[in-house]
Amino acid sequence: MKVSTTLLTVVTAAMITGVPTALMAQSLTGAGATFPNPVYTKWFDAYYRKTGIKINYQSVGSGAGIRQYSEGTVDFGASDGPMSDEQLKSINGVVHHIPTVLGAVVLTWNLPAVGSTQLKFDGPTIADIYLGKITKWNDPRIVALNRGARLPDQDIIVVYRSDGSGTSYIFTDYLSKISPEWKEKVGSATSVRFPVGLGGKGNEGVTQQVKQVEGTLGYVELIYAESNKLPFAQIKNAHGTFVQPSLSTVTIAASSAEFPKNTDFRVSITNAPGQYSYPIASFTWLLVRPDTKDAAKAKTMRDFLRWMVTPEAQNMAKALLYSPLPQKVVRLIDDRVGTLTTGGQPIGK
Repeated sequence: MKVSTTLLTVVTAAMITGVPTALMAQSLTGAGATFPNPVYTKWFDAYYRKTGIKINYQSVGSGAGIRQYSEGTVDFGASDGPMSDEQLKSINGVVHHIPTVLGAVVLTWNLPAVGSTQLKFDGPTIADIYLGKITKWNDPRIVALNRGARLPDQDIIVVYRSDGSGTSYIFTDYLSKISPEWKEKVGSATSVRFPVGLGGKGNEGVTQQVKQVEGTLGYVELIYAESNKLPFAQIKNAHGTFVQPSLSTVTIAASSAEFPKNTDFRVSITNAPGQYSYPIASFTWLLVRPDTKDAAKAKTMRDFLRWMVTPEAQNMAKALLYSPLPQKVVRLIDDRVGTLTTGGQPIGK
């Protein structure tokens, strides 16, 4: 007797999750941040192999993710920058920000003259480069931070995100805390008007601009620099220490986060206190509906979120240089996921 592949997949999913097949959605759609796309890709593949549930995700940038969630064209959104109060008001606050992992935004460059030397930057210098006030690689302020480095008399070609981007939000949030001039003239958002430079779409686009154009300086998520064998800088933190972006230094930054009772999880950990905190770090979030009319999709979303914070899933994040969520955050997420409803009623087991 032949059994269809589709039927076998559904039966297998029901056996694993314990959910009646009639109450299971076999797919979800999402869109948004490129920052966590490598780990989301790995998670969604692993979850499909485990349950037969397909999660189709478009890595289109946080701005697009917020827009598509707000318009109701996807089952969930994804963003590295939390929705603003104005954005929340436009949808009557109907969203849960669910943290997924932590990551680092790094400065990377294409400058053969410095060889394998790891450069160092502080916040005011980065801000003035992106403001167009520092224009040469051998500017005295960069030289003073990098004694011994062979910095050439060459123009700095700034690269930034051209699309609505959570990576840009994290970067500009940091610069706004460091530089009053940046805060006044540019500010922080998923999309800002950069005073100088070249735009690249997505972390992928910025990475390619840096790889292809000598003299460039750009900002990308750590895994994009690592996987493309691009150098990345040590950044001076609030304590005055030059810190390497890593799992541990991002986790230390996250430990400073305070979550009040009934938190909406919209917290910033850029320029966090602590001797070893990496200063350009952030949570990244899924945007999830508190109440979903489709009972099957509500259950499928809830079950994925519960799996996402398990050690199995969080350890996959570590392998891709994302820091796992602190246990205190995992407990808060578990409580919040338990409040999700369908048609105003609790979601069944």
